Amino acid sequence: MRFIPLALAALTLAAPAIAQKKPAPGLVRVQIVTSEGPITLALETRRAPETSKNFLAYVDDGRFDGAVIYRSAKTKNATQYGFIQGGIRTDARRILPPFKHERTDRTGIHHTDGTISMARRTEPNSAGGNFFITLGALPSFDAKGDFPGYAAFGHVVGGMAVVKRIHDGATGGGMGGQMLMKPIRILSAKRLDGPTKPTGLVKPWLIKK
Repeated sequence: MRFIPLALAALTLAAPAIAQKKPAPGLVRVQIVTSEGPITLALETRRAPETSKNFLAYVDDGRFDGAVIYRSAKTKNATQYGFIQGGIRTDARRILPPFKHERTDRTGIHHTDGTISMARRTEPNSAGGNFFITLGALPSFDAKGDFPGYAAFGHVVGGMAVVKRIHDGATGGGMGGQMLMKPIRILSAKRLDGPTKPTGLVKPWLIKK
């Protein structure tokens, strides 16, 4: 890819959980639980249907469970701008077929603060099981003219503090020194709205040798 609340003191009796409101029509929430805490996303299933469908297939199949967030790209002048990147990396056992690239100048979803988007190779239809979450606006990732951009398809609605904490992690190694020295584990990824729709495909990464 070229170039993303402190707990209150415990009480004697736990307070009842506050029910979360249902998202607006066309949004489906997903919670990614990492070793640094949970991140909740709202996916734009109407404006970016193909990209959202692909991401939800990875979620519903459990293909992100046990994966990692492995990259933190920071700007030179501010640590709170850039992105974190995670997913299946190059694990061919987890990958699903490619899908059509959805340009931001057609979906209307731009790379603002807290946007989730798909990592890809050079060619537009090469995104798969790797994603990034932005910190700050990154308009250079939006489609413009002959540049297809990256397929933004949702935004963070909870856990942005977790995203920032991951982003602050020490980096080095490849990708211009952007690889996290201690990758963050993705413990689970689950949809919070609507029924799950697993692909039914074989899960070879679960088969023990």
